[in-house]
Amino acid sequence: MTVDLAGLAVPVVAAPMAGGSSTPQLVAAVSGAGGLGFLAAGYRSTAALAEQIATVRGLTDRPFGVNLFVPAGPGDPAAVAAYRARLLPEAERWGVELPAAVAPDRDEWDAKIAALLADPVPVVSYTFGLPSPAEAAALRAVGSTQVGTVTTAAEALAAVATGMDVLCVQGPEAGGHRATHRADAVPGETPLPALLAEVRRVTDLPLIAAGGLGDGPAVAAALRAGATAVQLGTAFLRADESGASPAHRAALVDGRLTETVVTRVFTGRPARALRNAFVDRYQPYAPTAYPEVHHLTQPLRAAAAKRGDTEALHLWAGTSHCLARTGPAADITRELWREAQA
Repeated sequence: MTVDLAGLAVPVVAAPMAGGSSTPQLVAAVSGAGGLGFLAAGYRSTAALAEQIATVRGLTDRPFGVNLFVPAGPGDPAAVAAYRARLLPEAERWGVELPAAVAPDRDEWDAKIAALLADPVPVVSYTFGLPSPAEAAALRAVGSTQVGTVTTAAEALAAVATGMDVLCVQGPEAGGHRATHRADAVPGETPLPALLAEVRRVTDLPLIAAGGLGDGPAVAAALRAGATAVQLGTAFLRADESGASPAHRAALVDGRLTETVVTRVFTGRPARALRNAFVDRYQPYAPTAYPEVHHLTQPLRAAAAKRGDTEALHLWAGTSHCLARTGPAADITRELWREAQA
């Protein structure tokens, strides 16, 4: 079952995008085109994940992956309560009920590990940290290739020590959550090419380059910089098979929303999104508390999505969001590779 990145017909990975964007259809389309698609297990129950894995297997016989969010310690309850109080007028304005109390959770980590041991998938990747050495060894024993997402050379060394087979090197240009191993870490600003070089100096593991890659020339540059494959997320958000909301799709190419910013306002972890009114209002106040802030703001974000309000939505976007193209995901995958080869 071991997956060799160098053996991919198309060295393009579809980033796991939690919250619904990474549908089984998107995953299967990218894998079927010769790349590697990823399901996002974050925010999803173990049972729902198992259903999605079965759906992907019914759509393609090509390798695919599952991404897990590594649980972290709790945030400051007082800070979360203060943020809730600040959000209450927003909730009242839209007739939304905020959770009275939010507690940290482990995103069914143990159950998901058990499920992936009982029914292995070709690739398992990790965001926000690493599994224990024992968990990594167990998944290795059942044949899963494991990918550790890193944002610094120090995190890369930790991933190597844990037994990862591949490293996904995430640069600061990436859309969505920064993959720092500590929730309270200040995300680095070393551009992706330089970060790839820093990581390459400490390990000879295969590297997947991620962050702000939106077209063929960017893909080619990342491969020239030492990556074995590239990972793109925002580039697939407007694909036919994407689960992104219509408002999110439109916002990526909306000339009024052009700036991206790294913010904790939506989930309590730093994440790159299009700058909008919600970010501007709450950026100074969002605490470092994940997933507590995610659970707290979820009703607000759901209501914003329902009314198509791009000024209140979490519009995850990389720095090349304006290049996101429409059409079948398989065509997008092949086009990116053709452009890169040219």
